[in-house]
Amino acid sequence: MDAMMPVGGTVVLLRDRQAGGFETLLIRRPDHGSFAGGWVFPGGIVEDGDFAFHPDFAFHPDFALGEAETALDDSDEQSIAARAAIRECEEEVGVRPADLVTLSCWIPPVEAPKRVRTWFFLAPAPDAELVLAVDEVMEVRWLTPSEALTLHEGGELKLFPPTWVTLQALADAENVAGALAAASVPELYATHIIAGGVLVWGGDAEHPEGGEGHHRLATAALPWNYQRD
Repeated sequence: MDAMMPVGGTVVLLRDRQAGGFETLLIRRPDHGSFAGGWVFPGGIVEDGDFAFHPDFAFHPDFALGEAETALDDSDEQSIAARAAIRECEEEVGVRPADLVTLSCWIPPVEAPKRVRTWFFLAPAPDAELVLAVDEVMEVRWLTPSEALTLHEGGELKLFPPTWVTLQALADAENVAGALAAASVPELYATHIIAGGVLVWGGDAEHPEGGEGHHRLATAALPWNYQRD
């Protein structure tokens, strides 16, 4: 991976619904800056303090590193990005998640105005009241993945591809435990754009890394169309 690219962390908070199923927290960004007006998961770019071990840092044991490990390989990057995700979540919505599970890593296309390699993590939502950062979070909604995708399809919810694909991947899970268990192997999404507003990832025949099938998202018009085979 490009060692010079900034790194970020995003946390997908999940909570079960009493009536069945589960929902995730989406926050609406201001109408300016990164992801302007979009509904995203809490998160942000790694800061200097995220490199230091924090005694309250909680990470899923399958991906956690010992405090003494210092080599900057991919696993360490995950750990640092997870700390950033926890910190940003606390700053933006006032809750500090624990027991993060690595879901995916997103690399923006070369056309992106600002490229940040971002790690996505799942975490059970803490049982605490949200406190919003007024300059960063305009609104919040707890929605099931299917509800969010339906609202986007109707033009009522502005989503960006990493959020959309994450919601799509979560839609088949029955509850929080199932969603966490399904995230056994973190997936890399190195995004490449082809004609017609189509984003492709590894395994697609038109991705630079090669492939024989389809792994793509057509975004030129609603509803977006995801293909993977």
